[in-house]
Amino acid sequence: MHDAGHRTVLLCEAMSEAQAVLRARFPGVDLVGDVNELQPEQLHGCDVITAGFPCQDLSQAGRTEGIRGKKSGLIQRVFALQEALEEPPKWLVLENVSFMLHLDRGEGMRYLVRSLRRMGYRWAYRIVDTRAFGLPQRRRRVILVASKYNHLDPREVLFADDADPRPEDDFRKRACGFYWTEGRRGLGWAVDAIPTLKGGSTIGIPSPPAIWLRGREDEIVTPSITDTERLQGFEAGWTEPAAALGTRLSKNARWKLVGNAVSVPVARWLGKRLARPGEYDEEMTGEQLRGQHKWPTAAWGDGSDTYAVDVSSWPVREPYRHLLSFLGSELVPLSARATAGFYERASNGNLNFGKIPGFLPAVERHRDRMLAQR
Repeated sequence: MHDAGHRTVLLCEAMSEAQAVLRARFPGVDLVGDVNELQPEQLHGCDVITAGFPCQDLSQAGRTEGIRGKKSGLIQRVFALQEALEEPPKWLVLENVSFMLHLDRGEGMRYLVRSLRRMGYRWAYRIVDTRAFGLPQRRRRVILVASKYNHLDPREVLFADDADPRPEDDFRKRACGFYWTEGRRGLGWAVDAIPTLKGGSTIGIPSPPAIWLRGREDEIVTPSITDTERLQGFEAGWTEPAAALGTRLSKNARWKLVGNAVSVPVARWLGKRLARPGEYDEEMTGEQLRGQHKWPTAAWGDGSDTYAVDVSSWPVREPYRHLLSFLGSELVPLSARATAGFYERASNGNLNFGKIPGFLPAVERHRDRMLAQR
């Protein structure tokens, strides 16, 4: 957002390791630790308020309790602050996992829309894929922009740019990313990219993805923390202030911080459009959505009406950096224990690995090679 000309006047973050990073990277900016303690007068004069409310209750990797879960329900506090302001900000920006559109048949998104309507906001949302900005991470996030001002149109922010997604390359020619903590029902597969970086997993551990390096003895590796920072668009070492705390959780916290973050080029693009909205083509507007509909890739609403929008999850198509050439030299082979656990889950699960020729045999060979090195 700073790269796009904005200036941060207040930060709100509860996690101590994240606070350490924010204080180091944004010195002199006020930081509130608990959104429940944030007062309306502290937001006076802000043009843009952003909220990436916790996704643990929404994500497939979390508990999927829904929008009213203990953590994700904090969005209610954000709305309460908005209503308490005599003069609301020009823009309200919300961000969350794309699974929110499907959870409980889309009820989470309907809750957000009902709340915005009640407050008199015009709104629009769009799923945005980090790969559109050239980074080899298949990361799809919902970005929602809303405003109460008649002269501001969220459609001119989110829908002014659109590009054709990059065609999937033949996977046999590229490195492929997957989650070794899965294997029984899910895989998180990505071609020439890693799957979405995330802060945790259903088995409660940090979740660096694994990468299958085709053509290199079927080696399976995991990226370094600095590589994953770069895969989000940060400078290598951006989260080092968290490790400097010296707590038991500091090392694991860096993975969590990276997984929780918004990809830098996505935020930069959004920031530029908030400052300089573009033109919205009315022909993009599709069917009116009614009742218990499925939420599309993009939609907008004004008053009681909601419409689908015909755009892709790629607002731009920047030059792509292939995963193998993007990665640094600090790749670590996936351990024998991790590989064996994944292979057992995958072999006994219900996924069809026949669609990925040679994958499970490669995992088996890597497991045997790592066991032989013990």
